[in-house]
Amino acid sequence: CRFIARKNWGMNINHTRDLVRLANVYYDSTGVTPEQRQADLDNVALCTWAFVRAMKRHLSPEEEDEEAFQEEMLTKLPQQQAEMIIDAAHRPNRALQDLSYAIESLPMHYIRKNEVQAAVTIFEDNLGSSERLLTSPVPVFYSRHLARFLAIWLLLLPFALVEPMKYTWNSVGLIPATAILSVFLFGIEELSTQLEEPFTILPMQVFCDKIYNWCMEIVSWSPGDNGRPLRPVRTEHAYFTDGSGQDQPRGYY
Repeated sequence: CRFIARKNWGMNINHTRDLVRLANVYYDSTGVTPEQRQADLDNVALCTWAFVRAMKRHLSPEEEDEEAFQEEMLTKLPQQQAEMIIDAAHRPNRALQDLSYAIESLPMHYIRKNEVQAAVTIFEDNLGSSERLLTSPVPVFYSRHLARFLAIWLLLLPFALVEPMKYTWNSVGLIPATAILSVFLFGIEELSTQLEEPFTILPMQVFCDKIYNWCMEIVSWSPGDNGRPLRPVRTEHAYFTDGSGQDQPRGYY
């Protein structure tokens, strides 16, 4: 379970960067001011972060993360958008909806837009896979039965150690022996429980913070800022230069 959970978050990290990178590269700046371009891309980056942050909150115990989640939403997102996510019955779904809206509003060819939207579908798959792990815990009977068995076994253990420990003063050696065995066995039992509930031990907040920093950095880059001039658009891409799409509203090319 821990491997699957870490894999899901690894895919989230990879595809958040991929989505924002494609949005930046595919953005058609024809007739768009630099300020509008930056505002559009910042919106995509923030919506991308909002999804992974909402997913983190969705997979965490409420008492651990609710206050911090609401504070981050209200700090980094526009107030109305943040409140819509906070009030949603399923917060990651609402965040994904906002992300799709942000992508659809970008001025780019619909084929390129569909490629960017493909990453949103991957996020949905990762969310569903994580929810299956969260809603498939170890049966309560298994956990209780194992704990009871260990307790009874360790309770009777001193009687079995009396004979082997008779060479110690007053069989006092059985006390540290029983204590050490109890620590190890109960530790193994607790470890098995944690492995079946992987989201409580994954550093999900660290992942979200890194995704935010990386996405905001990617959208701060612009074509040609590396000193290499861009090549002219080729004739087969005349759609982007002949103005054929300019009469349509932004986001519906």
